[in-house]
Amino acid sequence: MSKSFVYLLSLLTWLIACDTKAEHSPWTTNIYFENDLFGETDQNYTNGIRISWISPDTKAYFEETSLPPWVRAVNNKLSYFNPPGEKIDRNMVISLAQLMYTPSDINATELLGDQRPYAGYLYLGFGYHTRSNKQLDTIEFDIGIVGPAAQGEEAQDFIHDLRDFDKFQGWDNQLRNEPAFTFVYEHKRKMLPKRLIALDSLEHDFIGHAGVSLGNVATYLNFGGEYRVGWALPDDFGTAAVRPGGDNSAPGGGAHNKNNGALLHGFHVFVSMDARLIAQDIFLDGNSFRNSHGVSKEKEVADFSSGFSFLTGKWKVSFAWVVRTREFKQQPHHHKYGSLSLSYSP
Repeated sequence: MSKSFVYLLSLLTWLIACDTKAEHSPWTTNIYFENDLFGETDQNYTNGIRISWISPDTKAYFEETSLPPWVRAVNNKLSYFNPPGEKIDRNMVISLAQLMYTPSDINATELLGDQRPYAGYLYLGFGYHTRSNKQLDTIEFDIGIVGPAAQGEEAQDFIHDLRDFDKFQGWDNQLRNEPAFTFVYEHKRKMLPKRLIALDSLEHDFIGHAGVSLGNVATYLNFGGEYRVGWALPDDFGTAAVRPGGDNSAPGGGAHNKNNGALLHGFHVFVSMDARLIAQDIFLDGNSFRNSHGVSKEKEVADFSSGFSFLTGKWKVSFAWVVRTREFKQQPHHHKYGSLSLSYSP
């Protein structure tokens, strides 16, 4: 892992310092939007938006002589669980995201001891993919801010003004400003990739995943999977989410469509689950380095999703309904929200 992180910092420095050639482009662009208005609520995890860019195979960059030989050597050795000799694509990920959390009482101006804290989170993420036909490994480092500087109140008020909704009145009680960092590793593996019997044009697969997150924002172990069935399944690793490590669309292997460049249409439905064993969650435990409001969190939380994806040419559009189990002891019931993603892979 340490070599991976050194490599990532070296590559980022080089990309900023040098003029990238046209043939190194284009990058895949992903936009994610999650909001609980899809579930007809306005509380708990209430909104998340993320934009990410995924590079083409970084081998193109390392044909340049402007990087030292040791960096190119590290790039070639970062294979994780891939067998020796297997074709591997390596991709960089750069992302920008904002998340916000609110209690359920919109009108209260005082601190609500039995409800979750107000919180905004703004971060910049740097990640690295290694992928083969059957597996994808992701490392990601996110750095940002939790608290008023994350502009959660301002973003929510702007949207509520546009839609003529009532505003939350208790943002003065939000978590205080705190530097935020998270290191994430996640492994995804394809299983059952084959056509369904007697329906030659219908495909299905199962993508399992497991990972770990470390940091003052969130520390947990996670695992789960996604089952997909439909026509012309995309050559990616499932339906992406706002969560760190959730970028599943990488340009290597043909991006979304197996016939790269063809106007291939596809449609599939999916069900998925992500379970987490949680040691730390700043949005429930409160600030790490100063006194703040917090609640007694649940240590086992799971998201259950179902939805659909539509593909045409270089575009993929997905929507999922998500049910999240209770996150803290005082929470009266589970939480529902919608997750919309748009991905363009040249």
